[in-house]
Amino acid sequence: MFIRHAQPAWVADGLGVGNPGLTDLGHIQAAETAARLAEDGDWDELLVSPLTRAGETASPIAEAVGLTPVSVNDLVEMIAPNWEGTPIDQVYAIFQAQRHRPFEEWWEGLPGGESFRGFHDRVSGAMLKILNDRQVVGRPEPHLWDMPEDPGRILIVAHGGTNAVALGYLLGLEPVPWEWERFKSPHSSISRIEATPLAGAHILALTSFAEVGQLSEVTY
Repeated sequence: MFIRHAQPAWVADGLGVGNPGLTDLGHIQAAETAARLAEDGDWDELLVSPLTRAGETASPIAEAVGLTPVSVNDLVEMIAPNWEGTPIDQVYAIFQAQRHRPFEEWWEGLPGGESFRGFHDRVSGAMLKILNDRQVVGRPEPHLWDMPEDPGRILIVAHGGTNAVALGYLLGLEPVPWEWERFKSPHSSISRIEATPLAGAHILALTSFAEVGQLSEVTY
């Protein structure tokens, strides 16, 4: 299961924050999500991006489900240029201008940041390692996996882009350099991937996407 972090405090005094924690609203969203996950049966592992907003989202989840978070460096969001202390209006203008780039330029990411090619390879490699470390191994046939009898139930707390790339990889989709637009997920939303027996092995199926039913009206 993938959880996007709760609402982060991207702006302080009109300036961009590079590695923000959560807003007051974000802390409420995280608590409500934790309560929902605690009702959803037993979980075996909690994997978390090392960025502050993911860690603060995972903290109440860890307490609610009785697990210790394990930090996974390659779950970090696509690395942006260093905009710490940059006027936020300037940052928004850069993002808006970049939306009109030609297709091939999208693969290269923003100047001074991580390329999408590198980001995709990093996150998909992390997903493959997570699977292989738990004895989930790909078959020669595309999109089929051999699995142990009980591969466990894993919670992953990460980011909109990270989770989007992970979902595309696990579902066997051709990557595009705007995965976060293809799989748009609100803060604190929940997406579920489940193993389904098929063709003498298993496929990975998206059983729900971007659930926010756990959030009260005031926090959504």
